[in-house]
Amino acid sequence: MLSPYMSPIERLWYYGLRILCGLVLLFLILPVLVIVPLSFNSGTFLVYPLQGFSLRWYEDFFMSADWMRSLKNSLIIAPAATMLAMGFGTLAAIGLTRGEFRGKALVMSLLISPMIVPVVIIGVASYLFFAPLGMGNSYLSLILVHAVLGVPFVIITVSATLQGFNHNLVRAAASLGASPLTAFRRVTLPLIAPGVISGALFAFATSFDEVVVTLFLAGPEQATLPRQMFSGIRENLSPTIAAAATLLIGFSVLLLLTLEWLRGRSEKLRTSTPE
Repeated sequence: MLSPYMSPIERLWYYGLRILCGLVLLFLILPVLVIVPLSFNSGTFLVYPLQGFSLRWYEDFFMSADWMRSLKNSLIIAPAATMLAMGFGTLAAIGLTRGEFRGKALVMSLLISPMIVPVVIIGVASYLFFAPLGMGNSYLSLILVHAVLGVPFVIITVSATLQGFNHNLVRAAASLGASPLTAFRRVTLPLIAPGVISGALFAFATSFDEVVVTLFLAGPEQATLPRQMFSGIRENLSPTIAAAATLLIGFSVLLLLTLEWLRGRSEKLRTSTPE
């Protein structure tokens, strides 16, 4: 709220900053929103003004064997990569948070490096590694590399959750006879679950949206939805791509809403946990 004691300059700065932030937000989100009406266009070109309202491109998306195969591949690869990233990332975050050893910062840097290294370098390196093994066009190679790309997100979110974790709860469980595995399953995991799930959602979104590594490792039978969109833009531009993009936008919004709910739940758990 505005303070009644604010000077005219302060009021001008207050409203000016909010207008500027709104314009920046509009600049960032407008190119994304522009594609949505085009997916409902009855015409065969991605142009404005719209020629009419139609769901023909959504029907074409769901009736096309190529699009459905790419969607199925994405729904196979992304969940599998997410499960691996969630498991390894959670264990790594717990070890790095609780353990103190020489080279800890170096290990942390190596684990989150896939988030920093250009993905094209990861794609080339992955191809050079898997091709001699005969795994260049396989689901396994894609799942493993996508999991590596998702691990940093899980480590960061789980590590942030563990910063406010009360370790006295684990000690209390151990004093009551719980084994380390039981204490982790019954005490630690439920409390850090919002961070784990948040990291898993980021990992899932990263895998589901990844296209560069897929171009290097996937064959025609392993083509994912983003790769199919990339091929469609390069070879045959069709409004079906706008329908696929709109579905991905809706999916991304759903993920963001879920992450915000988890953030609120994590904050509530942190503030309600007794010291």
